[in-house]
Amino acid sequence: MLARIRSAILQGIDALTCEIEVDLNPTGLDQQTIVGLPDAAVKEALDRVRAAVTNVGYDFPAGKLLVNLAPADLRKEGPVYDLPIALGLLIANSVIKPNHPDPAVPDFRSMLFAGELALDGRVRPIKGAIAIATLARDLGCRAVMVPEDNAAEAAVVEEIDVFPVSTLAQAVGLLTGHLEAEPHPRIDVAALIEGTHAEIDFAEVKGQEAAKRALLIAAAGSHNILMLGPPGTGKSMMAKALPGILPNMTANEALEVTRVYSAAGKSPRANGSPAGLVTKRAVRSPHHTASASAVIGGGVIPKPGEITLAHHGVLFLDELPEFPRAVLDTLRQPLEDGCVTIARAHSAVRFPASFMLVAAMNPTPKGSMPGTAAEMREMQKYLSRLSGPLVDRIDIHVEVPAVPWKDLSTSPRGTSTAELRDHVAVSRSIQIARQGEKPNAHLSNTELDTIAPLDPGAMELLRQAMTELKLSARAYDKIRRVSRTIADLQGETTLTAAHIAEAIQYRLLDRSV
Repeated sequence: MLARIRSAILQGIDALTCEIEVDLNPTGLDQQTIVGLPDAAVKEALDRVRAAVTNVGYDFPAGKLLVNLAPADLRKEGPVYDLPIALGLLIANSVIKPNHPDPAVPDFRSMLFAGELALDGRVRPIKGAIAIATLARDLGCRAVMVPEDNAAEAAVVEEIDVFPVSTLAQAVGLLTGHLEAEPHPRIDVAALIEGTHAEIDFAEVKGQEAAKRALLIAAAGSHNILMLGPPGTGKSMMAKALPGILPNMTANEALEVTRVYSAAGKSPRANGSPAGLVTKRAVRSPHHTASASAVIGGGVIPKPGEITLAHHGVLFLDELPEFPRAVLDTLRQPLEDGCVTIARAHSAVRFPASFMLVAAMNPTPKGSMPGTAAEMREMQKYLSRLSGPLVDRIDIHVEVPAVPWKDLSTSPRGTSTAELRDHVAVSRSIQIARQGEKPNAHLSNTELDTIAPLDPGAMELLRQAMTELKLSARAYDKIRRVSRTIADLQGETTLTAAHIAEAIQYRLLDRSV
């Protein structure tokens, strides 16, 4: 007897339909085969299925068993097919039958299934549950059946019922009507996002009001920023506090980021999210020994890297010059395009990578600011580890000096996260009204010509800066974008010399690399 049941193939952060065909011939030789370009984990599925089926009390049928995973030209990986294969086998063996008379019983023909089986029949969690639920919705399916640990994650997808199962016996009971089918409660995504709060308050950072101003501008326009200063000046603390002043994620952004983390096997539920949803903008901080594959993504079957895990959040690179230059240069394309494409001989996978780059570095390998000519030469040599094109793509360079003893011991609390967040919210509302969801940092050259008009004084000052500092054409647009954000923070339409002057001071590092 032939049975068909549907599952999914995970490619990057997206899911594609996989039809599982189970052909059972009781008169054939006792042989089990799985075809359809499976990897080692999929090939081992039949052994797990046999043990799980028999250990929960069902007979494993004798004869020839052939399992086909279609389409056959796409590679299948992981244990996600264990549950659907087991259910397909039981359908072929007439344990589960279609057309149940009770309409409340889920019909397996209008569902997608995914789950790993333990030998005793327990259903273990999988990767990509939210992508599978999204696929089911797009296909017009009624429901999905996923492991209990993944149910909350899948339930954030609207217009689809999610049936959680903890054992194979429970899955069979739901499909045969022996157990009452209760889908997982719907998840209120907007309410969860509204409940987020900043973990670090900028008021805890003593002094550094100039650096906070630069970070305010960066957050208001989604600009990349580089902080230069000696150790212990608060660079790392401010980078980790930055998401607190960024706007809350939208529901679509939260779902997209959750898909990334789910596909990477970094379940939001395992990280403390009660609903399996990423509700806070992430701060990813890879160590400077991280490989290019770890930062950008890679592998034989491509997996998302740190830049994709920082999608709609912050990628914080501390000790920037200590990263291998080859790793840093691979950031150029994602910084421009907001995505990264990883090509392999068998396929190419595109991962989203729209993030704010926040980098920090010491002025010299010793960490101290230069005071002599020799130390200045040492600083220049240290800065030369950074490529000019990479620095060119960072909108704001700001010095973070050592905090004086007086500020450390007596200064009151500085500008708080709440104050900065209010300013960012006003600026973002102006940008949304003017240009939609696109922040100032992503405006094109043509859009800047219309949206960022310069008065004569601003135009002359920008001309002098381009000539005397020998800035690139990319820096020209960066200055205009940053100036546009500064003007928005002040509620002004036309860019003046004051706006341009402040933006130019954030490009001075261009002369050193």
